[in-house]
Amino acid sequence: MEEVQGMTQRKTSSLNKKEGFTLIELLVVLVILGLLAGLVGPQVLRYLGGAKSDTARLQIEELGAGLDLYHLETGRYPNTEEGLAALVEQPVGVSNWNGPYLKKKTLPKDPWGNEYQYRSPGENGMYDLYSLGQDNQEGGEGEAADIVSW
Repeated sequence: MEEVQGMTQRKTSSLNKKEGFTLIELLVVLVILGLLAGLVGPQVLRYLGGAKSDTARLQIEELGAGLDLYHLETGRYPNTEEGLAALVEQPVGVSNWNGPYLKKKTLPKDPWGNEYQYRSPGENGMYDLYSLGQDNQEGGEGEAADIVSW
């Protein structure tokens, strides 16, 4: 009989105990999560900025390849007035145009949503092709730095 009473008391006492986390345990977990976010957050933002610059470089290379194909077929690069649009639409008076010279048949914008800058003849070569970076102004550092084809 004592054995049965002891079992009943153990069951009753385990039912009265509520399992869960204490307030202190929850606060410790929140502090740890906050510290991790403070350390990891800036690293993620830095990689995101670098990815946009890398994307702009790759797009400039793709546009440069299209410009080279245009040059091979027409014998010249598009002038500044014709611009990069000559890669997707035939300019007036240009013979031997066999475009569009871009896979997507549309002109991409840079990763910050701005137009790529094109000048021909260029100051640094046959043409200048560049992005003005995040601030969309010449010069700058970091993400605001210009990304150029030369």
